[in-house]
Amino acid sequence: MTGPFVVIGGDAAGMSAASKARREDPDREIIVFERGDWVSYGACGLPYYVKGDIADLQDLVSVTPTEFREERNIDLRTNHEVLGINIETETVTVAGPDETFEQAYGDLLIGTGASAIVPPIDGIELPDIYTLHDMEDGKAIRERVLESESVQRAGIVGGGYVGIEMAEALKAQGVDVQIFEMLPQVLAPFGEAVGEAVAEELRAKDVNLHLETTVEGFEGDNSVTGVNTPDETVPVDFVLVGAGVSPNVALAEEAGIEIGSTGAIATDEYGHTSAENVYAAGDCVEMNHAVTGEPDHVPLALSANRAGRAIGQTVAGDPHPVGSIVGTAAVKAFDLEAARTGILDEERAKAAGFDPVTETITSRSRAGYYPNGKEITVTLVADKSSKQLLGGSIVGAEGVPKRVDTIATALHNGMTVPEFEELDLSYAPPFGPTWDPVLTAAKVLGGSFE
Repeated sequence: MTGPFVVIGGDAAGMSAASKARREDPDREIIVFERGDWVSYGACGLPYYVKGDIADLQDLVSVTPTEFREERNIDLRTNHEVLGINIETETVTVAGPDETFEQAYGDLLIGTGASAIVPPIDGIELPDIYTLHDMEDGKAIRERVLESESVQRAGIVGGGYVGIEMAEALKAQGVDVQIFEMLPQVLAPFGEAVGEAVAEELRAKDVNLHLETTVEGFEGDNSVTGVNTPDETVPVDFVLVGAGVSPNVALAEEAGIEIGSTGAIATDEYGHTSAENVYAAGDCVEMNHAVTGEPDHVPLALSANRAGRAIGQTVAGDPHPVGSIVGTAAVKAFDLEAARTGILDEERAKAAGFDPVTETITSRSRAGYYPNGKEITVTLVADKSSKQLLGGSIVGAEGVPKRVDTIATALHNGMTVPEFEELDLSYAPPFGPTWDPVLTAAKVLGGSFE
């Protein structure tokens, strides 16, 4: 297309697309509309900013607005909100600081991201109840926790990524932490072995866990003072709600663009939506899961960056697929590392047509004779009839994330357990035993087929 490449949203997917399109097509007009002040930042680092590991909020920014404008020649317009998309006239309606106007596009990328879920809990509107999803959230939380001695007791609603990471951050600031999780374990998508190990670690670090506990409401007048559960009211001075995220699809839906079965925007293998010349990428989009072959919504940074980059190349005239996902993720829980990939839940595996078999083993992170080795627990899931590897999770004090990457690679290539068992993985005593824990897990799982 010869018209402008217009991007809605200035974070991972949007700025990756704009940057790649500029490298591939130096002469094309590229316009990015971002409704806030911040672009191209690492939201995953926000808990560590609150903790104090990251000194300055600006340190989380990969590329500044000035660098995009002056060095990459991208017309980046912050504080510009896109109000609507007209796929018939190929225009977007934009509200800027001074006026509302129409902008034509040749190609359009929707990179509207996701928003933190705010559950309809009684009292959720009280002051000192926060979510953590963007830079302004992180700034507000750090200021509240660090600049006021009144925050001594915190309640965290949700035992997922954000809840676990923020528990560590708040404990580092001397705050008493209570986690309220409605499921029987924390980090439920990581599987039972991970959940149990992380719960033990949290308790060892004096984090109070309320598992299988529903939050019924919050108490307080000028500020939140308590978390109401079916059994008690727990006193707090501060609440973080980590109930997950929801894809921002309103613009696409109002424009008549197809929304997929997951509730996120549906796209094809090139990130193209149901509307001509309109693409979508990032946390607002569902992507193909390599194991099931079905759409899934797993909002993670790498897939957003990768898809954005692919779309930037496509709109520049060299079509490139956005790739598939397997939901690979890692989280730090104080002195533990946890990671997961693929399909771990047996009910989900059955719904996808598999006959799942699961095995969990505990090994050592280093050779048995090498000092300071730690326990490392590996869970693998496979289909009994085809022996296809479906997923895996790992938890331990060291060596976890890169081991799970081995499993993720196998999933992307459709490997069977016997094939995975034959991988020639690295070995040295400081890094693992001769039989790496993931290979040991594969041997044990392979025995389940006999």
